[in-house]
Amino acid sequence: MIFLLQKTLIFAIPLLIVALAGMFAERSGIINIALDGIMIFGAFAGAIAAVFLRKNPYFVSHNQLLFLICLVIAAASGAVFSLLLSFSAINLKADQTIGGTALNLLAPAITLFITKVLFSQDKLEMQTAVDAAGNNRDFGFALLNGDMGAVGQVFFDKAYISTFLAMAVFILLSVWIYKTKTGLRLRACGEHPQAAASVGIDVKKMRYIGTTISGALAGFGGYAYVATVANGTAEGTVAGMGFLALAIMIFGNWKPAGIAFGSLLFGFLKCLAVTYNKSLIKPLEAQMWMQNLLANNETFKNVYEAIFKNMYFYNLIPFVTVLIVLAFTSKKSRAPKAEGIPYDKGAR
Repeated sequence: MIFLLQKTLIFAIPLLIVALAGMFAERSGIINIALDGIMIFGAFAGAIAAVFLRKNPYFVSHNQLLFLICLVIAAASGAVFSLLLSFSAINLKADQTIGGTALNLLAPAITLFITKVLFSQDKLEMQTAVDAAGNNRDFGFALLNGDMGAVGQVFFDKAYISTFLAMAVFILLSVWIYKTKTGLRLRACGEHPQAAASVGIDVKKMRYIGTTISGALAGFGGYAYVATVANGTAEGTVAGMGFLALAIMIFGNWKPAGIAFGSLLFGFLKCLAVTYNKSLIKPLEAQMWMQNLLANNETFKNVYEAIFKNMYFYNLIPFVTVLIVLAFTSKKSRAPKAEGIPYDKGAR
């Protein structure tokens, strides 16, 4: 069970930070369905940085510093890449859904092209970035030297530094958007931009801020996903995590608390495919009643083998769950009223 919870936390962190990214963009009035593409671009930038920085002997012995630098580079790259969406949506008043789709198509094409040019291969292996991610035994907690207990094992044993950094960023930005003047202005631009402009708020500026923060968080989440979940391979995909994060944002009703709950829930469902054999199947098969059932019922055995011992079944669970949950909760969702609507000073 501890192993399952550890994996849940690892899977949930990229979902948490990328869903928050979507919330920031849409709270400012910009629909950001380009989260998947921004994650890919940020992960690629972090991967490139990891590959080249590891050539410096200093970073070979300072893995955690390298990991932090790559996370920052990934976040900065995501922010820059998101400016394409900001410019098209705010300045050109283009359809935001089409713009986001274009970025989702552009990101993997760019990353694979550059990888082919620089490394003459179809994907960028960055095992050094995984080594840099390490676990927190490398940067040390005194607690690790003693008996950690179940909670300590889940949060500290073999945990990545990105986990704690993402949690801190999530808390700080959640407070910022609700408790600061700038955060209030940003949310006002997503609800009624004309009313916000009437009291002197620069709507375009606020929307740029919201989308740029969104891009930085998505880039951060993309590199965190590649380095901690995908075992260090950046090959032009993040396995649809950006779209799953969008669903979590809607499930969480564009609120940090709901997003946190949704991330943990879907992170748990997502990690079943990785942990099903060790955490679920083997303990279940060890039970005498299960052994008897499998031995005496051929039909049940065939169904059991075809479904519950098939990892693809578990891979489907989070996405099917998303469809079911959204079908039942979409009517109660309250999206920002002005999201997706280009700002027009003359509109009322």
